[in-house]
Amino acid sequence: MRGYISKTRRWRLLVPLALIAIALAACSGSATGLSTVGGSVKAGGSSGDGTGPVAVSGTEAAVPADTTGAVPVTGGPDGATVPSDLLIIKTGTLALRVGGIDAATDQASAKIAALGGYVSGSQRSGDGESAVATVTYRIPAAHWDDALVALRGVADKVVAEQTQSAEVTGQVLDLGARIANLQATERALQTIMDRAIKISDVLDVQNQLTGVRGQIEQLETQKKHLEEQSAFGTLDVTYGLETVAVVAAQQGYDPAGEVDRATASLVQVGQALATAGIWFAILWLPVILVLGVLAVIAFFVVRRVRRSRPDRPTGPIVPTATA
Repeated sequence: MRGYISKTRRWRLLVPLALIAIALAACSGSATGLSTVGGSVKAGGSSGDGTGPVAVSGTEAAVPADTTGAVPVTGGPDGATVPSDLLIIKTGTLALRVGGIDAATDQASAKIAALGGYVSGSQRSGDGESAVATVTYRIPAAHWDDALVALRGVADKVVAEQTQSAEVTGQVLDLGARIANLQATERALQTIMDRAIKISDVLDVQNQLTGVRGQIEQLETQKKHLEEQSAFGTLDVTYGLETVAVVAAQQGYDPAGEVDRATASLVQVGQALATAGIWFAILWLPVILVLGVLAVIAFFVVRRVRRSRPDRPTGPIVPTATA
């Protein structure tokens, strides 16, 4: 019995000692993870490849490295940081007054090509002082601002300038998610088709596969188009002499567009009139006819009742004398 009690006491003493030893080991392990050097804090175990915390000095705190894959870049408004994975479609127009159209367009094309862009279209009209050339450039999004600066340097004067930006990151992500869902559906249908035995089942699944594949291709085309538009901005540049401002103003007026809008308004008016005629013919005309018939019947009934009544004397009644 005494031996049992002594063993129990030993275990009671060993358990707290073991817990204290574990706590000391944990504290020593956490202490070796950080080392202070010259007032700066370093994260122990970092390989220096950007996967661990970054050592900073002074009063700055340790900042963990970004592991999402998006590298922040500057260039936003007021020097704000803009993520580089944003998809932005850039478009713009420039109206430039130049001394010579041929020399200016050649110089501008060379500068755009040096930035990685290219000419996607051009047109020229007029002669002499009224000669005007319009060139469409596709410019890499990363060199958009550089291209604007280069083109301004070609001109004697910038008559007009306008740029627009449209972010399509959300649309591209949404299209990617829809494509992934449709691809999963396609794989499931393919598995069902492989197990189908009846010809009717095979044809039914094949029709569904064809529809899903068509949707996937359509969405992939939209996604690719948005990605291409965001990768290369579109800039329309008008080169001219003294009359470039008048030409730029004329380009802003689109007679064909005005005709289309007027025609659309006329079609809308015609549709409104046709809609009103349909409602009148289907709803109001039968109601009016029924009310008209009831009115005619009531008129004849009242007239007949009046004719059936005896005529009453209209003059005063004179009493007759009795003998």
